[in-house]
Amino acid sequence: MIKEQNKNTFASGQLTNRMLKKQSYFAPLLIVVFGALLFTTGLSRVHLFDWDEINFAESAREMLITGDYLNVQVNFETFWEKPPLFIWMQAASMKLFGVNEFAARFPNAVAGIITLLVLFFIGKRLKNETFGLLWALLYACSFLPFFYFKSGIIDPWFNLFIFWGIYFIVLYTEPGNTGNKYLQAALSALFLGLATLTKGPVGFLIFALCFLVFLVMNRFRLSAFKWAHVLVFLAVFVLVGGLWFILQIANGNLSIMQDFIVYQIRLFQTQDAGHGGFPGYHFVILFFGVFPASIFALPTFRRRILQKEDNIRVAHLFRWMMITLWVVLILFTVVRTKIVHYSSMCYFPITFLAAWFISKWMNGEAKAGKLITVPLLTIGILLGLAVAVIPFIDSFKRSLIPYINDEFAVGNLQAVSHWHGFEWIIGLILIASVIVFVVVKKINPQKAVTALLIGCLLFIYLGMLFITPQIEKYSQNAAIEFYKSKRGEDCYIYPIHKSYAQYFYSDRQPQNNNADKTFLQQGDIDKPAYFVLKKQGSEEADFIRETQNPEKLYEKNGFIFYVRKPAHKSNSVVIQ
Repeated sequence: MIKEQNKNTFASGQLTNRMLKKQSYFAPLLIVVFGALLFTTGLSRVHLFDWDEINFAESAREMLITGDYLNVQVNFETFWEKPPLFIWMQAASMKLFGVNEFAARFPNAVAGIITLLVLFFIGKRLKNETFGLLWALLYACSFLPFFYFKSGIIDPWFNLFIFWGIYFIVLYTEPGNTGNKYLQAALSALFLGLATLTKGPVGFLIFALCFLVFLVMNRFRLSAFKWAHVLVFLAVFVLVGGLWFILQIANGNLSIMQDFIVYQIRLFQTQDAGHGGFPGYHFVILFFGVFPASIFALPTFRRRILQKEDNIRVAHLFRWMMITLWVVLILFTVVRTKIVHYSSMCYFPITFLAAWFISKWMNGEAKAGKLITVPLLTIGILLGLAVAVIPFIDSFKRSLIPYINDEFAVGNLQAVSHWHGFEWIIGLILIASVIVFVVVKKINPQKAVTALLIGCLLFIYLGMLFITPQIEKYSQNAAIEFYKSKRGEDCYIYPIHKSYAQYFYSDRQPQNNNADKTFLQQGDIDKPAYFVLKKQGSEEADFIRETQNPEKLYEKNGFIFYVRKPAHKSNSVVIQ
């Protein structure tokens, strides 16, 4: 009898272990499938956007053409503003999928899946699977974080590497840490080195400032600290992060390194490429762009918020996330160049703080009062209404045009879009989700949060799938279609305004890379030179005055297209 009971107990234990294993595999597998469906679908529905998306994709395309994987190039000339790691990812993707939008954006779709998994496992370690899933969902369902995983810019991988680098130092400095500190220091350095190879030394700068603030707050006390840990960290960081720079110097390209450093300094001192902004620029971007997570993070800025947090690991990461948030915000407030994705590293701390507050609220340890409901309702309803109105732009744009003084903007509005007729519902989904949240939150916080996150996710996913392609027709589409029409033609193309689109979308080859404006406008050219202008100010008048024998092709949606033919070729160009 006893043997039979023991046998049943053993069998029951085996069954329980198998169930636990299945549960532990289920959530990560769900995240992978969920992330793949969200981030890989619709990547080709919109052209790459100038400047950054096309800039990096063009560098990857030129790597494939030239076979030079050490030097980043644009227009087949050295481009020293960025290191090559992300460009390598895009080049590998283009090897698999061809030179197209999907291939250019696919690396960030992968980054999105990995990011959600990382947040899940860190959250699970801190508290439980529920917290890990909540953190991952908040990241996936917030506007800008989701958008970036469907883009072709560097920042998703750059931020992930920095976050990993910071997290392993969080483990290193964690109270009661019994882990291998040599390994934690080495892994931190490895990922910070990869961040440096992705976008440059600003990744290490962010980490260094965060670590310095932590040391000051901790009165420069670190348990079980050894200088040997520092040596391991520095050795790994220099080996990984400095690899490309060392190779460049070894190949005699010291001038490229000097230009790279000068460029990084210029970003801090000037409004590079016309990207200026007011001092609170990034505060506003994060408040509205990381909706709804940014709203739930608001209560965490109260004084002594951690007094009721009895989980030492959670409290430790909370402090590090607060430090990271403020370091990045202050750093890029000081930097004079203002670009939306400069503060995107803040998505990690903001979504963590939001997950922490929601977890406390669901456990009855916090209240979601007016500080949550008022901005949530206000932003949700206003943004939802704005998106619901956009599909009707063709019916009221004629009434707007007389009040617009910008000729280029007027030309943009003359584009013809192709709405399906249901797009306005996408805006109503967001409005309905915030209203449901406010109504249900007192009865069932979990259902309220679930409804809100599902609504936000549907809003941003469907919006990118059906609204963004139509919006693009009012911006760059006319120019890109012109560039695509010149594929295979032996010619020069020169936009008067700054752009990288002419290289990628016309499939420029090395023999057509001449970008000498004076030569193309006045010199003895050997092949047709096409010019793309914007209909604004005196741009067209100045161009005609400075160019020998220009021939106007046509105007479309704010863009003006000209050609200048070689003197020995008199055949007319067919007007499109």
